[in-house]
Amino acid sequence: MMQKVSFNNQYQMKVAGNLYLPADMAEGEKRGAIIIGHPMGAVKEQSSVIYAEQLAARGFITLAIDLSFWGASEGKPRQAVLPDMYAEAFSAAVDFLGTRDFVEREAIAALGICGSGGFAISAAKIDPRLKAVATVSMYDMGAFSRHLYGNSLTMEQRQQMIAESAAQRYIEFNGGETRYTGGTPNEIDEDSHPIAKEFFDFYRTPRGKFTPEGAQPELTTKPTLSSNSKFMNFYPFNDMDSISPRPLLFISGDQAHSIEFSQSAYEKAVEPKELYLVEGAGHVDLYDRVELIPFDKLDRFFREHLTGA
Repeated sequence: MMQKVSFNNQYQMKVAGNLYLPADMAEGEKRGAIIIGHPMGAVKEQSSVIYAEQLAARGFITLAIDLSFWGASEGKPRQAVLPDMYAEAFSAAVDFLGTRDFVEREAIAALGICGSGGFAISAAKIDPRLKAVATVSMYDMGAFSRHLYGNSLTMEQRQQMIAESAAQRYIEFNGGETRYTGGTPNEIDEDSHPIAKEFFDFYRTPRGKFTPEGAQPELTTKPTLSSNSKFMNFYPFNDMDSISPRPLLFISGDQAHSIEFSQSAYEKAVEPKELYLVEGAGHVDLYDRVELIPFDKLDRFFREHLTGA
């Protein structure tokens, strides 16, 4: 059973979510719950609800949320980058779930897909109410913004990006047009980068195309240029030892272009931790390829650490 819910974060901004209750829940029963965050620039209907539905069918209460500034959650300007507020959405979801009479307050976990993996980790470092964290196809949006893949971005290039972002602030402050950056290309050809093709195959085709009401399809996944530089100051993997002894599970496709982020997080984390690679899977494959997503692994992880089973 799914119901649309909303609740305020600590800054009185509405966070929207889809709440799923297991079909076999008895009246008066309490169960563990999992908060699920969507890929960076996406909305909950793209990937997150698949995980929410599948894990609810396995007996967990699940809540797929829209991060602030995206989807049905509040925040202006739309598609702004603010990593601390993204992490706050997870804690606000704990506030909501932990005050429901059908949720076991001491059994709430987080699952972050792509960029939300880093945001969930960031939240868990300062919110001990999150008893376990799993990530899938994780992106460290801070490291990616500072270095790109394989540390390919030079300092001069980084400084130029920051300068462009700062200059755009003057334009928007004076009422000028908002500019957007990065994200999924709207067109590709045979010479396009393989990663661009991979994201295009999801966000720009019926496979993953979902546009929130009032949004412009061509801007899906594209953050505002003036705010995107805030990722440069985002270091989710610093001080990860503060999460222990709560468990961490990092899931990545062994063919994923983003595998370096899960590997880096695993190296910096302390026990209990696990890096689980899905054979033959790329980054976007684990957004929606149900036959590849290791739901059995996620089931065992959350069952062990939320229910003790």
